[in-house]
Amino acid sequence: MITDAMIDITPMRRRHLPAVIAIENQVYPRPWSLTLMLGELDLKESRAYLVARDGRRVIGYAGIMFVGDEGHITTIAVDPGAQRSAIGMRLMLALAKSSLERGVNAMTLEVRASNRAAQGLYKRFGFVSVGARKGYYQDNAEDAFIMWVRDIDSAEYGELLAQYSLRYASSTRFELPRIVSGEIS
Repeated sequence: MITDAMIDITPMRRRHLPAVIAIENQVYPRPWSLTLMLGELDLKESRAYLVARDGRRVIGYAGIMFVGDEGHITTIAVDPGAQRSAIGMRLMLALAKSSLERGVNAMTLEVRASNRAAQGLYKRFGFVSVGARKGYYQDNAEDAFIMWVRDIDSAEYGELLAQYSLRYASSTRFELPRIVSGEIS
């Protein structure tokens, strides 16, 4: 349950990893390991990882990998007790804003064919399904839909993000990763 009125979206730090791994273990059949997460955090030039916090408690997280002018969303998850509280919306908004600051003009991701809730979230951010990866998920050989959103640097997409920013302005503080000399910090 969400207790504080204000949700903080901040860069993921090592101190957040125990809570991130706990969520990971609850929501994914094949969770990422602590070692993998540490490795991802060390790739500061090409990755950005964020956490959503209710007070001091981590309730969600998301990550994106940057390749040229494209962003590949690698993970997004919300604690089951905080789901249906727009945490995923706020994390997606932060990923989009971080991508724009990084000079990205398109984003992509894979999503389970059965995960209609996630697909709905991504569609709200303009993602469309462009294909499938057969048997992509190793735990059950489920297909993944490949989704893309392009032209995120357009005025129209900026308006979409502005609407979402306005909707969550009174209940969310965003501290996005800074880009210093081509490296995210």
